[in-house]
Amino acid sequence: MATTQANPQERIARDRLTQDPCFVGVDGDGAAHYWDSYESAIVAVDENLDAETFDLDETPCQTLRDWCEHTRRKRGWEIGPNVGGSLVGDLLRGVEA
Repeated sequence: MATTQANPQERIARDRLTQDPCFVGVDGDGAAHYWDSYESAIVAVDENLDAETFDLDETPCQTLRDWCEHTRRKRGWEIGPNVGGSLVGDLLRGVEA
């Protein structure tokens, strides 16, 4: 039976959040961003495995979309952001590419 192991960045995000984190993307500085909708919080884990938790209530960002836009302006996105879509939309984008 095959098992999947979380990468080190995801394990750190899991330790810091209540629910299993949802991968958002990797910013231009190489930090992986994970989202917890229950806490309305983001954990950003850099390549050195240093992590910072951001409660959206304590930032100027009100929504995950605001966070993604803020990150795009500050650092850009290397991968993602992967939020707000649907499985069907992801499949269609994959076929069109």
